[in-house]
Amino acid sequence: MTNRLAIFLHSGDYDRVHQAFSAAVAATSLGREVDLYFFWWALDRLIRDDFDLPNFAGQPSDQAVQRLRQDIDERFAEGQFPTTRQLLDSLRASEHAHLFACSGSLAILGKRANAVEGKVEALVGWSMIFDRTADVVDRFVF
Repeated sequence: MTNRLAIFLHSGDYDRVHQAFSAAVAATSLGREVDLYFFWWALDRLIRDDFDLPNFAGQPSDQAVQRLRQDIDERFAEGQFPTTRQLLDSLRASEHAHLFACSGSLAILGKRANAVEGKVEALVGWSMIFDRTADVVDRFVF
């Protein structure tokens, strides 16, 4: 058993990416190794480097939910909480965080390997992911 944490990011929704990065930062601050795997829309967000402005608005039909999401947007804008950019910068500064891009998702998005150069440690396929996570007990999907 390993003390490493594996986080699989599929969704590019700001709240999911923020939650994943928050968990990763917390784990690295405890000295745990963290592998973050970017797929589909999370990978698209990483390629676009779209981490600065919180966006929780979405298209909810309930006006109360819409107001709540606007309130959350305002709280983040006021700087009371770290943005995904700040969390990602913390992860990149940590020797315990390792970022990976899924080669299949990259191809599906119509991008080439150079799109993730400097953004991830490596471009990996499922066999490498299975190998790296074989003994990982703590896995989270966002």
